[in-house]
Parts: sequence; structure tokens; C-alpha cells
Amino acid sequence: MNNLLIYGAYGYTGRLIVEECLKHDIKPIIAGRNPEKAMTYANKMGLEYDVFEVSERDKLEKWLSRGEVVIHCGGPFVHTAKNMVHGCLSTNTHYLDITGEFQVFDLVKEYGEKAKEKGLMLLPGAGFDVVPSDCLAKHLHKKLPTATDLKLAFVSKGGKLSRGTAKTMIENLGEPQTRRRDGDYEGVPMGKSVLEVDYGDFKQISMGISWGDISTAYHSTGIPNIEVFSGTTEQQLAKVRKALRLSFMLRSSMIRNFLMRQMDKRPDGPKEKRRKESDMYLWGQVSDEEKSIEARLKTPNGYTLTAKASVLIAKKIFSGDFKPGFQTPSSAYGEKLILEIDGCEFSS
Repeated sequence: MNNLLIYGAYGYTGRLIVEECLKHDIKPIIAGRNPEKAMTYANKMGLEYDVFEVSERDKLEKWLSRGEVVIHCGGPFVHTAKNMVHGCLSTNTHYLDITGEFQVFDLVKEYGEKAKEKGLMLLPGAGFDVVPSDCLAKHLHKKLPTATDLKLAFVSKGGKLSRGTAKTMIENLGEPQTRRRDGDYEGVPMGKSVLEVDYGDFKQISMGISWGDISTAYHSTGIPNIEVFSGTTEQQLAKVRKALRLSFMLRSSMIRNFLMRQMDKRPDGPKEKRRKESDMYLWGQVSDEEKSIEARLKTPNGYTLTAKASVLIAKKIFSGDFKPGFQTPSSAYGEKLILEIDGCEFSS
């Protein structure tokens, strides 16, 4: 099968997605912005490849015209998603990406009507961000359709960030936490909103973060008040609160560029052994004026799940199973999508 395209395939998560494709006898056509990395990886895997920046419209569209579905892995998506979506609309290509940035979900949603007219699906967040949390949100909303508040939280036991994910986080240093209140976005100081979350096997303090679900869960459920938390430690929380006093410095391009260069010196992601030993734990709670309901979800490591989920969705599109327009994982495939991936299970 040669009609799946992957941009950014030589990055850490991109490589995992390529490996997952090959397990399903899908031989993707890859591309990226770095000539040496693209050529080396393509030759190693025996794949066709191309090299271009997503801003190079003619080259992008020529490449996209070769496929039916693209999985966009070349972040930070806040800088790259718009060009890729434009290219997909011009070439009638279904769009998937692996972003977790709420701004990107909002951006892609703006093109939903155009995609619907063309019979195309735009589904950002086809990986750990946000397949499991979106399915958990839908699962909870079905249990309490009158819910006005949704809280979601996640934590990894023993996992580490990939270099690409860390760079995306650096892009947002010094910015406030964003959550949804009465249907609109609201900013609060990072480190102010904290919960102790019962993840099932353990309890852990968790800090409010700006995450994609404040956009996608709103689209999927219509719940007007949404906040997302991530597991942390007292030590990390203290560092975040201390950094608030330096937020003006953290927002400077000089500081961010320095940190980006430091990231480039690190390994690009966790080893396979660590991935296998670091499951993800998710918690959610919906509530209205009268009651609240909680649920939990356990999944494989986030990077492993991203590879499996994105390829699963691509295969569904190939079979004709998709909804045109802007979609979230659960608006397209329902709450049970996550259960199609081995090692994923809901609990109360």
C-alpha cells in the first residue's frame, strides 16, 4: 500500500509510526525538511522520500498528490499545520497529525467546512494527544449528559519526553495555563491549579496545563468548563511556581533558542525498554449541579500508543470509514476507538 504519506518520518515519533506501518504491510512515502536525515532514514527502511519545507507550496502539493492520507509529524505544529492543511485541501488528501496544542486544533477546525465540501477528514491529535483523553471525555459524557464541568488528568510512570515534545513545551515557556470556562478560554498562572488525582493504582498531585483537550473535548462533548492536569511532584511544582517570577525572561527568543539548542544535544526519545515499562494512566471527572462521576483509563506508553492510534485511523480512512470535515477521535469513531488498541481499558 503506497498511498500513506508521513511528514517528519525520521523524527522519534515518526520512526515509530513508520515501524507500525510496516507491521501492517503499509509502505509509506516519507518526507521531511532535513535532506541528510530524510535520505539516510529512507535508504535504511527502503522507502521513497522527498525533502522540502512545508512552506514550499509547490513541492508540498506535488508530494501530497501522491497519497490519500498524510500523517503530519513535523512540529511544532503551531508553525507547520496551516501549510499542511492548505496543501491537503488543494490535493484532496485526508489530514492526520499528532499535535497536542489547543491552538492547532482551533486552527484546523477553521477549515472544517471546506474539508466537508471536498469529502475530506481533518483529524488532528491522532496520537496519545488526544485519542485516549478524548475517548475518556466522551465515555464520561455519555454517563452524565447534563455535565457542565470536565476535568482530565494523565501521568506516565517511568516515561520520558521525546526531544520534539520537549521543544514544543519550550515554545510555551512563560505562558499561563489555559483552561475553558463558560465556553471560552481563560488564563491562570501556571502552578496555581493543582489536584491530588487518584489514578487507580496510585495517587499523585497533578498540575493544570494548557492541553489540546480544552479544544477537542469541547467539540466532542459541548461541556463548557474543561481543565486538564498532568502528574507532577512537589519539587517540580515548586520549580514551576518559582519560574513564574522569571516568565518575562522565559518568553524571550534568546532564552528559548538557547534551550532548543540544549535539547538538540539530548537523545531524541526513550529507549524501547523504557517505553514498555512506562504505561500511561488517565483520570477524568464530569459533574453537574447534583453529582459527579469519575472514570480511569490505562494505556501503553504515549509514544507507542501514538504509533498504533495514528496508523489505526489511517487504515480506517483507507477502508472508507471516515467523517468529512473537522473531527476529533471520538466524534469520528466514538469512545470505543481507544479499546481497539491492545493494552487499553476503562475502569471506574
